Amino acid sequence: MNIAIIGYGKMGKEIEKIALERGHTISLKVTSQNADYAPADLQSSDVAIEFSIPEAAKQNIFKCFEANVPVAVGTTAWYADFEEVVAKCTTENQALLYASNFSLGVNLFWQMTDKLSALMENHKEYTASINEIHHTEKLDAPSGTAITTAEKIISNSSNLNDWFLSENGKTQELSLPISAERIPNVPGTHTVTYASDIDKIELTHEAKSRKGFALGSVLAAEFLHKKQGVFTMNDLLGI
Repeated sequence: MNIAIIGYGKMGKEIEKIALERGHTISLKVTSQNADYAPADLQSSDVAIEFSIPEAAKQNIFKCFEANVPVAVGTTAWYADFEEVVAKCTTENQALLYASNFSLGVNLFWQMTDKLSALMENHKEYTASINEIHHTEKLDAPSGTAITTAEKIISNSSNLNDWFLSENGKTQELSLPISAERIPNVPGTHTVTYASDIDKIELTHEAKSRKGFALGSVLAAEFLHKKQGVFTMNDLLGI
């Protein structure tokens, strides 16, 4: 396939490496230098992988729709525009796969979190929390991965109805605390903790490199090729 990479930074370069290893061709690389590219520049692409910044995500997606190019979106924090994007995708018979994290390991982590939180619903003596750690170049906090993790926990809880970004150990009634740390040169780490006065249970995913995210995004692009509709990683994984 001919793949357009929209957002050719560190992640984009890792995506390129994986795509070439899997026999694909890179038809377009979008950086800050050519961010004003036109939909016509996508015409030679079979599919696009979008890893830019939240402020540019919707515009990039719409350019792909205009060019009739399926797009796998890994950018997070653009979901205020989600309903508009989905409506446009549906009415124009386009293809979109969105994920707050393309890593196969993270998606398995979410499945485990879902099962763990359902089990813990019967043990009210435990209090849930989430901690996420990323490098200092990570702009949004909490991460999209942490928010999706929180949504899994909340969906199985009768005493939680929201999440909040916790600072200095602060708590809010009926809300799941997420603490976010930004530390130079660290792997992305997400930990779900259930703590009681007696003990503590933790479930952790630690990314050793960007390779897992890059591989997942290329697999998403391969899955999306010649499809129409709105998809998630669950569709790709068959779960």
